[in-house]
Amino acid sequence: MSDPQRTVLERFPVGGPRGSWPADEYAAQQQAQGRPARVVMDLNSDDFLVIVDSPTQG
Repeated sequence: MSDPQRTVLERFPVGGPRGSWPADEYAAQQQAQGRPARVVMDLNSDDFLVIVDSPTQG
């Protein structure tokens, strides 16, 4: 079984306004539309990424 590929839907900088969670809000909107989106941290760019996993073919 292959590891899933990740598709980045959107990037959000870590330093957003206090109390604001735009990445989580965007992921929730995507989930409401049936996409299994989730938020991960990209340490190299210091961004929150909203991603979806898709199984690889093979």
